[in-house]
Amino acid sequence: RRNCRGNPNCLVGIGEHVWLGEIDENSFHNIDDPNCERRKKNAFVGLTNLGATCYVNTFLQMWFLNLELRQALYLCPSTCSEYMTGEGIPKDKDYEPQTICEHLQYLFALLQNSKRRYIDPSGFVKALGLDTGQQQDAQEFSKLFMSLLEDTLSKQKNPDVRNIVQKQFCGEYAYVTVCNQCGRESKLVSKFYELELNIQGHKQLTDCITEFLKEEKLEGDNRYFCETCQSKQNATRKIRLLSLPCTLNLQLMRFVFDRQTGHKKKLNTYIGFSELLDMEPFMEQKSDVYVYELSAVLIHRGVSAYSGHYIAHVKDPQTGEWYKFNDEDIEKMEGKKLQLGIEEDLAEPSKSQTRKPKCGKGTHCSRNAYMLVYRLQTREKSLTIEVPAFLQELVERDNCKFEEWCNEMAEMRKQSVARGKIKHEEVKELYKRLPAEAGSPYDFISLEWLQKWLDESTPPKPIDNTACLCSHGKLHPDKISIMKRISEYVADFFYRRYGGGPRLNVKALCKDCVVERCRILRLKNQLNEDYKTVTNLLKITVKGNDGFWVGKASLRSWRQLALEQLNEQDEDAEHSNGKMNGNAQNKDESNEEKREEEEELNFNEDIVCPHGDLCISENERRVVSKEAWEKLKQYFPKAPEFPNNKECCSQCKILEREGEENEALHKMMASEQKTSLQNLFHDKCRPCLGSWPQETDELYIVSQFFVEEWRKFVRRPTRCSPVSSVGNSALLCPHGGLMFTYASMTKEDSKLIALIWPSEWERIQKLFVVDHVIKITRTQADGADPESALYASEPQLCPECREGLLCQQQRDLREYTQATIYIHKVVDNKKVMKDAAPELNVSSSEAEEEREENKPEGEQDPDFNQTNGGAKRQKISHQSYITYQKQGIRRSTRHRKVRGEKALLVSANQTLKELKIQIMHAFSVAPFDQNLSIDGKILSDDTATLGSLGVIPESVILLKADEPIADYAAMDDVMQGEEGDPGTLGVQGR
Repeated sequence: RRNCRGNPNCLVGIGEHVWLGEIDENSFHNIDDPNCERRKKNAFVGLTNLGATCYVNTFLQMWFLNLELRQALYLCPSTCSEYMTGEGIPKDKDYEPQTICEHLQYLFALLQNSKRRYIDPSGFVKALGLDTGQQQDAQEFSKLFMSLLEDTLSKQKNPDVRNIVQKQFCGEYAYVTVCNQCGRESKLVSKFYELELNIQGHKQLTDCITEFLKEEKLEGDNRYFCETCQSKQNATRKIRLLSLPCTLNLQLMRFVFDRQTGHKKKLNTYIGFSELLDMEPFMEQKSDVYVYELSAVLIHRGVSAYSGHYIAHVKDPQTGEWYKFNDEDIEKMEGKKLQLGIEEDLAEPSKSQTRKPKCGKGTHCSRNAYMLVYRLQTREKSLTIEVPAFLQELVERDNCKFEEWCNEMAEMRKQSVARGKIKHEEVKELYKRLPAEAGSPYDFISLEWLQKWLDESTPPKPIDNTACLCSHGKLHPDKISIMKRISEYVADFFYRRYGGGPRLNVKALCKDCVVERCRILRLKNQLNEDYKTVTNLLKITVKGNDGFWVGKASLRSWRQLALEQLNEQDEDAEHSNGKMNGNAQNKDESNEEKREEEEELNFNEDIVCPHGDLCISENERRVVSKEAWEKLKQYFPKAPEFPNNKECCSQCKILEREGEENEALHKMMASEQKTSLQNLFHDKCRPCLGSWPQETDELYIVSQFFVEEWRKFVRRPTRCSPVSSVGNSALLCPHGGLMFTYASMTKEDSKLIALIWPSEWERIQKLFVVDHVIKITRTQADGADPESALYASEPQLCPECREGLLCQQQRDLREYTQATIYIHKVVDNKKVMKDAAPELNVSSSEAEEEREENKPEGEQDPDFNQTNGGAKRQKISHQSYITYQKQGIRRSTRHRKVRGEKALLVSANQTLKELKIQIMHAFSVAPFDQNLSIDGKILSDDTATLGSLGVIPESVILLKADEPIADYAAMDDVMQGEEGDPGTLGVQGR
């Protein structure tokens, strides 16, 4: 039954059902049976998946079941023998393999003789430098690891060990080219460790091998240069298989490059293959027998090339039985048969039209197999592999640790069961005596604590009743619903066993809170009647001085305010104890909320002036009768009271008169300044450095910020504050030198300064306080050309700070986000004018460009992030003048996008490769076909950022596209070379 939460006497449904009746011993602990981790008889050992290392586990299991490779690795001498004594390996030292061979030795020994159901390969994975959280290309890993293993074993003295990789996995083929003119045959012999077979367009494995060996014609531009003919001739080229290894690895190229997306994709094509593979028809020499039998199938489950799960189906060479290796789990196939059905079903993301082809006896088909391993058929008996003595001793040591762990877990289970049985009997006895009998002493205790006491998974903490206390330190009446009344006997036991408090007995209920609670409830019930009464009283006109001033806004919302106030009193009563949550952060948050609520106006505070007196505006208040005010005071006893005959605030009257006088003064001041400084108010009347006026040889400079602020005041003197000073320090560096050259003030810095006529400067000095005088002087010989004039500034230019400013501007150009650049496609060094695809957030309308240029400073470019564009500032000094310059990075000189040119949004930290992907979507040119340049500089480093390559906002990048690659296999090789991570194993690919 469910518990009655509002009834403190209901003790049913609080978790007691778990303890009543018989209980399964397993419920007393959460420890799994350690024997579940024990290896079963005649079973293989699994490998732990460390995150995304399932592809490594599949290869390890496959190599482990290659008996010749395992035997050769066991013959490798180990550094372990260096600290071995006659008594064996020292027990105080843990074995740490030093080389890849030693890691494989130890892993294989554990896989062979460990008692564990699975083992941890983290030492091996760490030695290879693999990222356990990132799934690598499995086929690339296989190639690189084989190369690393071959290189490591090449240093061994024993030839059976040194040459094991070549004997097991290495074959030879030749690239043969035949001239059609003279018949000359050139041959290039090469080793291989696996054959990479294209599966696109094929259904059978033999078809894939046939295509791999097919003849290719070299004609036209692809003709072959014949050494005999000494000229280019038509020719044929093909691959001839010269020798095959004992273990033939066939890589099915399921992961190919998709030209449309610029990424790899997985081909879910069904490929049929047989358990017996006769390679004799494909060999150049037919003398030997080349019949192979299937020994392993490596599966990739998933539809994406970048994710999924790897498993392996491997045949035990000693028994001929098939096993499925799935990390820790290993499943034996029935009837010594390979079964792939389940894996094929799991790969289906949705209903597909592709149906699985019918397979005959001894044949299989799969759309997830990415590697097939065949072993040369032989009549020799399989090897019996013995683990070397030092490795077996290490395995036995690990087995001893495992047995100790099993015994420890079993003992913990036993102790938990014993404790559980004692607790079971204790709880049953206490629960019987839990209810308080009528007339007997009792205690209140938290329902939450009782539930935790009955929940074995969470050991009970000391009893904490502080959450149920009121501000007076007693039991709050509203908390009764979350409390339970129990007998004094059980309460005594709880406090002795678990401690805590305070104890809440029969006298714990707070009488004051009960009275306050009743008062609030009565007021809530009475509120609607009082609202009608007050509404009727407000209709009566008040005569004489018997009334009271009340704010109109307060009268409109007094019922809502009263209800909120009563609810707040309820909440304050409930949460009055600061220790309620036992969380200082929650306490601070509630105090912050209270401060925010206190800032809101309470009843009748809307007619209180800043000085605490009656406000002067009679439009905001009205007079109510004494009866109405007394009704309102019941709900708002602390509301400010203003009788009808109360005078308004005298200070506010004085300030009102002063404000009117100030407005008049500001209007007069603005009018006088506008008349006195007509040239400063109108831009057309101001001098320009680009065309120096002939009537004077000196001009003065003020900041444009001062001019804009002064114009605001002149236009709206009652709303804006008057300008009292000219802050020219904003144009100077910390050393007091000028930050701008004469040339820059005529161009990019012209929007930061304003030029002043000498006569107008005299009036400015009388009207404003000037901190620094900045003057430009022209000197020119009589009759000389005006262009030969010299210009000097006072104060002089500060070269160091000017250079720092320019460097900062250049850095700003390389630290952009979401800026626009333009891509132009060229053919034979001529720009192509093609119909452009829809552009990215950039308008090509000339009218819209003009509108954008006419926007206020800081709003010119939606594509380029302008920082601090509209903020007012009086000083630039060092940091702030840099901010000024950021506003001037782009103006009306922005690039005009022409027809056929495409605009892209980029960021400075974006790599060149990411830009190429964007270009591919815009121009349909694959990344490896793109030749990019900017200002004659070739952009080739795909890993470099655009900022480091000198690509700035509004840049134009030229794109020259190579002819598309027709050979998809070659295209895949290029992309795998770009996207793979061959450096993780410390070797290079073949």
